[in-house]
This record gives sequence, structure tokens and C-alpha cells, in this order.
Amino acid sequence: MDHHYDGEENDYMQQEDDWDRDLLLDPAWEKQQRKTFTAWCNSHLRKAGTQIENIEEDFRDGLKLMLLLEVISGERLAKPERGKMRVHKISNVNKALNFIASKGVKLVSIGAEEIVDGNAKMTLGMIWTIILRFAIQDISVEETSAKEGLLLWCQRKTAPYKNVNIQNFHISWKDGLGFCALIHRHRPELIDYGKLRKDDPMTNLNTAFDVAEKYLDIPKMLDAEDIVSTLRPDEKAIMTYVSCYYHAFSGKQKAETAANRICKVLAVNQENEQLMEDYEKLASDLLEWIRRTIPWLENRVPESTMQAMQQKLEDFRDYRRQHKPPKVQEKCQLEINFNTLQTKLRLSNRPAFMPSEGKMVSDISNAWGALEGAEKGYEEWLLNEIRRLERLDHLAEKFRQKAAIHEAWTEGKEAMLTQKDYETASLSEIKALLKKHEAFESDLAAHQDRVEQIAAIAQELNELEYYDSPSVNARCQKICDQWDALGALTQKRSEALQRTEKLLETIDQLYLEFAKRAAPFNNWMEGAMEDLQDTFIVHTIEEIQGLSTAHEQFKATLPEADKERQAILGIHNEIAKIVQTYHVNMAGTNPYTTINPTEINAKWDKVRQLVPQRDQALIEEHARQQNNERLRRQFANQANVIGPWIQTKMEEIGRISIEMHGTLEDQLTHLRQYEKSIVNYKPKIDQLEGDHQQIQEALIFDNKHTNYTMEHIRVGWEQLLTTIARTINEIENQILTRDAKGISQEQLNEFRASFNHFDRDHSGTLGAEEFKACLISLGFDIGNDAQKRTGLMDGEDFRTCLISMGYNMGEAEFARIMSIVDPNRLGVVTFQAFIDFMSRETADTDTADQVMASFKVLAGDKNYILAEELRRELPPDQAEYCISRMAPYTGPDAVPGALDYMSFSTALYGESDL
Repeated sequence: MDHHYDGEENDYMQQEDDWDRDLLLDPAWEKQQRKTFTAWCNSHLRKAGTQIENIEEDFRDGLKLMLLLEVISGERLAKPERGKMRVHKISNVNKALNFIASKGVKLVSIGAEEIVDGNAKMTLGMIWTIILRFAIQDISVEETSAKEGLLLWCQRKTAPYKNVNIQNFHISWKDGLGFCALIHRHRPELIDYGKLRKDDPMTNLNTAFDVAEKYLDIPKMLDAEDIVSTLRPDEKAIMTYVSCYYHAFSGKQKAETAANRICKVLAVNQENEQLMEDYEKLASDLLEWIRRTIPWLENRVPESTMQAMQQKLEDFRDYRRQHKPPKVQEKCQLEINFNTLQTKLRLSNRPAFMPSEGKMVSDISNAWGALEGAEKGYEEWLLNEIRRLERLDHLAEKFRQKAAIHEAWTEGKEAMLTQKDYETASLSEIKALLKKHEAFESDLAAHQDRVEQIAAIAQELNELEYYDSPSVNARCQKICDQWDALGALTQKRSEALQRTEKLLETIDQLYLEFAKRAAPFNNWMEGAMEDLQDTFIVHTIEEIQGLSTAHEQFKATLPEADKERQAILGIHNEIAKIVQTYHVNMAGTNPYTTINPTEINAKWDKVRQLVPQRDQALIEEHARQQNNERLRRQFANQANVIGPWIQTKMEEIGRISIEMHGTLEDQLTHLRQYEKSIVNYKPKIDQLEGDHQQIQEALIFDNKHTNYTMEHIRVGWEQLLTTIARTINEIENQILTRDAKGISQEQLNEFRASFNHFDRDHSGTLGAEEFKACLISLGFDIGNDAQKRTGLMDGEDFRTCLISMGYNMGEAEFARIMSIVDPNRLGVVTFQAFIDFMSRETADTDTADQVMASFKVLAGDKNYILAEELRRELPPDQAEYCISRMAPYTGPDAVPGALDYMSFSTALYGESDL
């Protein structure tokens, strides 16, 4: 049978001019629809374990068509025909078409026969109808549905992507960015959208299709080549493909919504269960507290002491202030929680909560009433009982206070009266003890009334049957017994103190006499020991002889000192006799001195022991001073010879450098022979060093036999060696200057003679005024300023000298000359600098230009020179020296291996870098 579509107002089902017959004839579009529809069908058929290969062939028997409809609708169709005849196939296809029609879809020009006959156009139309109904119709976005709803969903999801503009289901998807944007919007971790380019649609489409197939379970329904190569991709194929994206992402959202709903329901249930558990625990804890508290409140057994009853009252008040208020709050919170829980259960359609037996709100209220009943009268009973005990305790407290005061006063009194401190006390301490004892006797009499009051209060407590009467009686008896004992001990101590006072007065007189004589004698012995042990430092025999004389005088006083010692010890023996006779305990010491006989004897023995030791030390020191005197004379004898010898040699060297006998070579030979004679004198210097070392080891610091020290000799010897070496070097430099500058011996002698003539202090340098005079003697006209004895020529003097010699002394020119003669910028001119300057002015010297001209001759008049020319014209070592330092020549006429002899020549004279 044929099914027809009547053209209702259903946008999603509107056929585009009866399936756009002309467009369907387009092979490209038909290819896209075949591929897309086949993949779409297989995405559902695979759930039933099958698939199709050829869309017009595999649906001809109607079996897979019915199976497809069952999978996508979730409903069962009529039982299919299993026969292979045409009539069976038509029957199955009609069942499928009837099912489609039952879903509100009216088919146009699609009959079962066309499907069975394998009509591709009709088969694709039927599949598109199924896709519209089951994949697109139910899409709804902001009150739009089907195709428009799907288009709006795509636009909303891709709106944040500026390079995506979805306006239709054909050319808007050609660059592939739309597919990629949908995936990136929902699963940004799957695509790196920032690396995509609008001008690379193939990469974009393949990326989207591959990712969708691998991660989103969307089969690849189109090839990128088909979309890119088509001017206008097939709209139905694109819509089908895009609908799969919609369902893939909307399905995930539905699952999340379902999970949230379940979590919400479970959370409500868990919250209710927690409230039930909290109620049960709070009710159990509150009932247990009530159960423990009621017996405590019902106890009316009185305590025997005020303190115990007051503690009961304090405990009750703590109960009222601290323990009960939190429980009142718990009871109130329990009722609130119960009502809140019942309300939540009712609102969430749960059954009402029924607490455990005995834990209903009413059970808790009943228990609370019993608690408050037990509280009534408890506080009043406590206060009445406290008032009763307070009356009885007042009298007992009075007894305790008086007894405590008396016991505090008597504490330590028996020990004080029985101690025998007077046996070891001094006389002044005995007198103080007597006065203290008299005061105690007065105090003892004053405390008689308190003892009588204590006994009367104890009697009254016995009559009133005080609960602690036994302890009161025992305490009272102890106080009375102690009082009697104190009286007897007081009398006994008084007698002992008076007897001891008389004995100590006699001993005190002897102590005072001992102290007056022992002190000066002790000071004499300490001074003697200090002098005998004093370390002496002497440097001469006269000093040690003076010490020996003083020591002999001290030894003559020892017999008289021993008589004084015996007299002092006799006083001490008399004191000991009295102590022994009257059994006086002399634990104390002499109050007038800390000196004792043992100390006196020990110091006396020490003095007698130190005397021979001092004798021996003086003898040894006298021998040491004799040896030191021998060492001083031995050093002085040599130093008094070597010192003048060095001074003489220094003067002779000065004369040699000034006199200029013979040629410079003769002077040099003479100086070297002189240097050899000086070096041969070195053993005597070494011998003097040895003598000096012995003096240092003997700690000798002065020597009156000579004015020379070893340091003077060393400095003189070093100056002598330095002077001969410097003088030899100066002659050698003069020879070099003469030979290098072409100066005659007569000119050099003239310069030197002038310099020596004006070097009046023979220092080897000229002062400024001396230098001016020297220049004048050589023919320079310089004004006669007053001489300045600095040993050098300052800058202004030197400038005046140069001007007088014909130099143009502008500031720049003078600065140039000063930089030559004074390279260290000291502002003075030395003799050597002046000689060098005069040598340059009077001698013929080589210049950079002359050397450059010589190289040009060797190079055959070229601007460069070759290595082989240098090796041919110069000695080997000098040729290699030039080759290694000459820079390559870079002029326009350069040839391989050319060397720059011009820059090399200027560098030799410091006019450029070598």
C-alpha cells in the first residue's frame, strides 16, 4: 500500500518539494546521504547486534527496518514474516511504515513496493523521515523545536567562538569549526581549539569526526573530502550528523540531572536519620543525668562539720549555676529537634519518627518533674543545718585560735631553753644572751592568762558534748604540760648564763693582750716572707751586690723576733689553762684577731726556710750577671770595629762614584772588585749575629760598652750592599746610554761632573735650585732663584730650564715633556731622567718612520712585505719574531700572505698596539 503525506504545518516534517527530486539526482548529495544515513542506522542497529552494508538492499525484506524501529522507539512491532517471497517482504515493510504512521508521521509517495524493489530515492526518503521523527522532532530549545530547535542549539553552543557562524545546515559547517566548537564547548580537554585554522577545513573536519567517534561514541557519518569538495553539502546529512552531537551531549546532561536528583533524595534521608540518632543520644544522656542527680538531691543525712555542710551547699549552688542550666537547654533543644524532625519527615513524605521506648518527649518531661520535686526543700535543709553547726563551731574555733596562738608562741621555746649556746659564746654574746633571757621571762609571765582561758573553753566544749571533744581535751592537756616544763627550763638556763659570764670576762682580757702583740709580729713575718720570695730583676753586678747586703742585715734581726714569738705563745697557753681547769667549751675564736698560734709558728717556720733559699738565689744571680757582662764586652769589641768599617766603605763608594777616574769600563771593573771585597767581609757579620743571639737568649737589653746595636749593623750592611749594587747598575746604565745614544765619553763626564759638583750632600739627587745651577753650568740660561734643597727639580723649575734651552713651552708641550721625564707624576725630576732627556736631545736616535722606510726597502717599495722576504733579508730569529707579530695587510693591493709592516713599526715605538 502507498502512504501519503498531506502537508500539515509541521516544520520539522516539511518536505522540500517532494524530497527535491532534482537535488536527489545530484550524485554528490546522494553519496553523502547514503553514507550518513547508513552510519546513523548502524549506530542503532549495533545495539541489537547487527548492521547494514547497502541501505537500499538491506532494508528490502523489512526485517532490519522493523528491528531499527524497535531499537530507536523502544517498542515492540508486530511479528515479522519470515518467508522470502515478495509478499512476505512487502508485509514486513508495511508493518514498519504503519508503525511510522502511528507516530504521527504522514508519508508522501513512499510505498512498500518501492522499498522492496530497492528504490534508492524512496529508501533514503523513508530513512530521513525516521530520522526527523525519532532524532530531531523531540529537540526543543527556547520554545523552538525540530530543525529550528537544533539550529538554535548549535548557535547558542557556538556563540562564544568568534570564527564560527552557524546559520544553516549546509555551508555553515564546511570549514569544520562548527563541529570542533560543539565538542570543545562540552569537552574542552578533547580538542586544542586554539590551534585550529579556518583555512584548513580538512584538518578541522577530520579532527572533529575522529574525536567524536573515539570519545563520544558518534560513528563517522561523512568524509571530510565529501564536505569540502561539495559546493553546498547535503543539509539532511549535516542535520543527521549534528543531531547525534546534540543527543550525545544532552544525554550526558540528563544523566547528571538524574544523579543530582538521587543525591538530593539520599541527602534528605541521611539528614533525617542523623537527626533521629542525635535525638536518641541526647534523650539517653539527659535521662541518665536525671537518674544520677535525683538520689543526690534526696539525701538528707547531716554532716558533722561546718566545712562539710558548706561544701554540700556549694555543690548544690554549683548544680544550680553550672550543671542544671545546660540540661535545661538540652531539654528545650530536644523538643525543638523532635518537632523539626517530624516536620521534615512530613514534608518529604516520610513516616513519622517514633523514639525508642521510654525516650518520648513525655517520658523526658515526667523525669524532669521528678528532678525538680527532689530539689524542693534541699537548700532550706542545708541552710538550717549550717546555722546549727555554726553556733557550735564558733566556740570550737575560739579554742583553736587561742590554742594556735599559744602553740605558735611556744614553738621552739623548749629547744631555745635547752640549748647550750652559751658554752661556745663570746663574752659579748653571753651578755646579749642574758638580756634576751630576761626579756623571755617577762614574756612567759604575760602568757599565763591565755593558758587559763584555753583550759576554760575546753571545759565548756566538754559540757556541750562537742563532736570533736577528745581532740580538744588532748590538745588542752598538752598545752598545760608544756607550760609547766617551760617554767623549770627557764630557771635552769638563767643560772648557767650567769656562771659562764664570769669565766669569759677573764679570758677576754687575755685575748685582748694576745691580739695587741700578735698583730704587729704577724705583719713583720708576712712582710719578711714577701721580701724573701720577691722575684728580683737586675741588670748589673752592682744591683745584685746591693740586694745581698740588705739580705744580711735582715738575718741579723731574727734572734730578737724569736723572743717576741715565745712571749705571744705564753699568753695563749695561759688561756688554755683556764679553759681546761673550769671546763669552758672554747668553740669560739679570739674576737680581737684572726691570728692563732698555729699560724704564727707556721709563718715563722716559713721565714726560716726561705732565708737559705734567698741566699742561694742571690749567689746564682751574681754568677749570671758576671756572664752577661762578659757577653756585653764580647759583642761590643766586634761591633765597635764593624760599625766604623761599614761607614768607611759607604764613604769610599760615594767618592768612587763622584771622582770618575778612567773610562766607565774602568770604573765598573774597580767597583766590582770593591764589591767582592765587601762580600768577603760577610763572615764577620755572621759571627756578630751569633754573639747577638747569645745576648738575646740571656735576656740582655742594654750594653754600655758600645753605641752599636745589631739592628744598626744589619741596616748598615744592607745599605752597603744596596749602595754598591746601585752604583754598579748606574755605571752600567751610563754605558748603555752612551752606546745607544752615541754620546761621547767627554759629554757623559761633563754631565756627571756637573751633577756631582752640585750634589753637595752626596745624596745622588739634586734639589731644584741645585738642578738649575747644573743646567746653567751646561750652557742653559735659567734665572738664579734661591736654591731649594729638595734633591729634585720641580715642574716649574724644569719648565724654566727647557725654555732657556730654546724649547717652546706652551702648556701642552710642557705637559708632554713632563710625562717623559716624570712618568709617575711626582712633580720632580731625577738625575737619571735628566740624563735620559739630555741624551735624547743630543744624540741621533731611531724613529718609527726610519724603521718603516727600512722595511719598505726590504719589501721592494711595496706597502706590505711577505714572510719569505723577511726570512731572506733578516736573521732567522728576528725574521720569525716579525712574522709572529705583524698583522695581515688589508689594503686594496693586498695579496695572500701579505703582512702590515707599517703598524708593526709604529707599535715598536709605542705609537700603537703591537
